[in-house]
Amino acid sequence: MNGSPVWGSASDRADEVRLARAYLCTVAEPPAPALAAFVDEHGPVAAAARVRRGEVPKRVASETDARRGRDVAEAHLRTARTIGARLLTPEDRDWPVAPFASFAICEHEHLHAPLALWTLGPGRLAELAERSVAIVGSRAATGYGTWAANWMAHGVAELGFTVVSGAAYGIDGAAHRGALAAEGPTVAVLACGVDRIYPAGHERLLRYIASTGLVVSEYPPGAVPARHRFLVRNRLIAGLAAGTVVVEAAWRSGARRTASDASLLGRPVMAVPGPVTSALSAGCHRLLREPGTVAVTRAEEVIEEVGRIGIDLAVSPAPAIQMRATDVLSGPTLRVHESLAERALDLRELSVDSGLPIELVRTALRELERRGMAERVERGWCRRRGLVAGGWRGDA
Repeated sequence: MNGSPVWGSASDRADEVRLARAYLCTVAEPPAPALAAFVDEHGPVAAAARVRRGEVPKRVASETDARRGRDVAEAHLRTARTIGARLLTPEDRDWPVAPFASFAICEHEHLHAPLALWTLGPGRLAELAERSVAIVGSRAATGYGTWAANWMAHGVAELGFTVVSGAAYGIDGAAHRGALAAEGPTVAVLACGVDRIYPAGHERLLRYIASTGLVVSEYPPGAVPARHRFLVRNRLIAGLAAGTVVVEAAWRSGARRTASDASLLGRPVMAVPGPVTSALSAGCHRLLREPGTVAVTRAEEVIEEVGRIGIDLAVSPAPAIQMRATDVLSGPTLRVHESLAERALDLRELSVDSGLPIELVRTALRELERRGMAERVERGWCRRRGLVAGGWRGDA
């Protein structure tokens, strides 16, 4: 029987599961909590068969009846293969189990893990999501917001983290470009099929992401973008990332919805402060007034929030100030130095001016002389000017 097909092999079962999930992705509009629970209970193959026959509980029927007769799963899988995409399922090794685990324990109905994900690109989603940051914000971004998102994403990518965003105009696009400029990975989560370029102005950007990172959607090929799909999509951006950064957002915005979803999932929420007069930073400032939101101003601060405890710590940048010679002086030595003048003073005069006993004045003068900050002349002591040890100047 060599060369005969092995019916019921692991490969056949995997194909059966993939076909069932491709069907389930089509019949219900995400997040479809009742259908998701039904699939968890019966498995994808049995659940798909029962949905086709209409043998499902009332809640599942309300989510699937309108489309259950529309079985285009094989066509969707063929379309995906044509463009180099694939359907990633929870049964696959590349499935991001850990990031989606928090969906299972979240009590909010709209926060359900996807039944499957259509992916386009060479990236492995489980690996990309392992160390990742979502950077989101307004489509109508200001120059400040665009620069901040690009700079923040570039830094995050340089530190070895994936940048996750939604490929929209404004902050999303700037975040993706920042990651790509650092030659880091980035994931674009769409509210339409991965075979569609949306927005059209980001065709070149999306194609580049698809060639180096990953384009992801829970909507099947051919699905068009719709307003409600962007809001539903936002939970995946929050769920795939270890934390969410909002760079610019109006008082009410989709970016704030992403931040809210991240918070409900137990993920860190961060916001970049903006000008207090900017309407597009009002949402960020509103977030910063809420408990749990952290203000971030650079990539290192972001990584400190989402990285490994005690390891990925942000090091404060050294202040750009010039030290003075007197910064190292204290106590009697500083008082004597302040009493020194351009003209020579004897010990008694220095004692009176500083208010210190002559013995302490002598000790302080020896220290100042050692540091090159005082010199003995014919009539007493005076302050020495010019370059001294360490390149400091001897003037206060």
